[in-house]
Amino acid sequence: MSVSSKGFASSLQSAQGAKHARVLGVGGYRPERIVPNSEIVDLIDSSDEWIRERSGIIERRWAGPHETIVEMSAHASEPALAMAGITGEDIDCIIVATVSHPYQTPAVAPLLAVRLGAGSAAAFDISAACAGYCHGIAMAADMVRGGTARHVLVVGVERLSDFTDKTDRGTAFIFGDGAGAAVVGPSETPGIGPTVWGSDGEQWDVISQRDSWIEVHERDLGWPAIIMQGQSVFRWAVWGMAPVARKALDAAGITADQLDAFIPHQANVRIIDAMVKQLKLPDSVVVARDIAYTGNTSAASIPLATERMLRDGEIPSGGLALQIGFGAGLVYAAQVIVLP
Repeated sequence: MSVSSKGFASSLQSAQGAKHARVLGVGGYRPERIVPNSEIVDLIDSSDEWIRERSGIIERRWAGPHETIVEMSAHASEPALAMAGITGEDIDCIIVATVSHPYQTPAVAPLLAVRLGAGSAAAFDISAACAGYCHGIAMAADMVRGGTARHVLVVGVERLSDFTDKTDRGTAFIFGDGAGAAVVGPSETPGIGPTVWGSDGEQWDVISQRDSWIEVHERDLGWPAIIMQGQSVFRWAVWGMAPVARKALDAAGITADQLDAFIPHQANVRIIDAMVKQLKLPDSVVVARDIAYTGNTSAASIPLATERMLRDGEIPSGGLALQIGFGAGLVYAAQVIVLP
């Protein structure tokens, strides 16, 4: 017996979105407390010179008690909204990328929506570690073009100092705190290129939380920390991410010499320099090396670098930037954007 569809399929309506999407504004927030290498070295039997040579880090910011994940997110979002020329009431969706929110639930995004006056905007968090911001930009662009949102706020925010073992020689000097935000909205011309993204879950253990929350509770292990197999991560990032970046350029129809900026995740200055060499970027391309003064801020690193470089006039408004995030999972995402 056949079942009639009653013509439902032909009468179903779908959302109509913008022809293109772009980043309309960015903002950033760096915690007040500056932590130089001199505060790190004694607990890990190291030196300022060793940390600089190994990572390129000179100092980082650590959040104080009042600088919560939600608070930092709000401080980063407000200038992004201002640059985009909109208010909280204009936000249709908020995507927060973080791995360091101390609560399993509720998510950061709904609390941020209340803080920004975004009313009943859709709001959710994503967990894609250091690639989270680029994942969020990809989702936001698809939402705008698909018609499910007109303006999407994407926030990358971390308090990694909470998850850092201050005695672990391999990670104690790496992580920092901060928040970066971007508003994605409609555009008459292409502003966000196709995203090249993926994962390699077989290498999940090279960057991970040391103990599960269940183990922490059952075995009274104290607060969990993030651990990392540095050499494995270095090899994966150097040899695996440059091809991803090249694919993002190809997908956008852009060549390296057309770029104004290269803004990779701020994981390690040696990784950044190796990627620049592999991509054969000309000297005219400005490269983000904010890790020297912010440390590795995971999901916040790319928007923080973008905001500072624009504010300091290092990169041009309306220029082209290649951004790529990569980290725990292992996961990665890259796209070319038009700078706001």
